[in-house]
Amino acid sequence: MTRKEENPVAEIFKTLVSAGILAFGIRTFVAEARYIPSSSMEPTLEINDRLIIEKVSYRFNPPKRGDVVVFSPTDTLKEQNFKDAFIKRVIGLPGETVEVKNGEVYIDGEVLSEKYIEDAPDYQYGPIEVPSDRYLVLGDNRNNSYDSHYWGFVPRQNLIGRAIVRFWPLDRLGSLDERPIYPKDSEN
Repeated sequence: MTRKEENPVAEIFKTLVSAGILAFGIRTFVAEARYIPSSSMEPTLEINDRLIIEKVSYRFNPPKRGDVVVFSPTDTLKEQNFKDAFIKRVIGLPGETVEVKNGEVYIDGEVLSEKYIEDAPDYQYGPIEVPSDRYLVLGDNRNNSYDSHYWGFVPRQNLIGRAIVRFWPLDRLGSLDERPIYPKDSEN
């Protein structure tokens, strides 16, 4: 029995379609590249940094304090005509009371130690309790970030993923794993 030889154009077409479906599936469900368009996360992330965002872990585990997350605009942001995704750091978890005063962030009355921020916040916020299934997110450039202290909380379903590595520029290549120090986090 002889095997019928496939048309080379059909083979190329099948390969391209398969590659397209695979790429779409990976970008939609596993990971994608993103760039930083603003200075709201400086000094951690600079304008035009390129990141890999992983999309799997939040399907199985909730976000942790200190995660740098990408999320779709909240309803409040959509009302202000924001369409593009945001990137900020998770600071307040569901059920916690967050307050910003005297240049410090307080979680349930205890100071959150943050070595990654640009400058201490020069505003007052809260105290306010983070609702169930929502997160308070702030930019690392606290005084120049349009974040939760302006427009509210991010619902979990708006989270796209977690920034895990910067791949560009090459001289800043590396993971984004610096976390705030909060004593109660180590107890869990």
